Amino acid sequence: MTYALWIVQGLLALLFLLAGGMKLVLPLEKLTGPVPLPGPFVRFIGVCEVLGAIGLVLPGLLRIRPGLTPLAAAGLVIIMIGAIVITLMGGDVVAALISLVVGLLAACVAYGRWRLAPHRGRDLTKA
Repeated sequence: MTYALWIVQGLLALLFLLAGGMKLVLPLEKLTGPVPLPGPFVRFIGVCEVLGAIGLVLPGLLRIRPGLTPLAAAGLVIIMIGAIVITLMGGDVVAALISLVVGLLAACVAYGRWRLAPHRGRDLTKA
């Protein structure tokens, strides 16, 4: 179970780093979708996606604050719910299904790291 969670976490982290990075780097004129969103809001979503991607992987690797991983995954689920709604408002059902799958994978990571196979923090009593 742990290996599967790590694989899904890594893939989601790459996906959200790419998506969030594009929202931060590209000019706002190129980021127009089926439903126009304010530019600062798109940048905010990009920052949230990049931070969520970092939060999926870094706490488990460093064993510092491992409880942040399920919180990051839950935050990405919220972002994907918004993506599904915006995409459906624009009329693109296929893209909404892709967002749904990504959101479900993030929900699986959140539940898996919260209940099934939580990360263990660093044991500071051993030197």
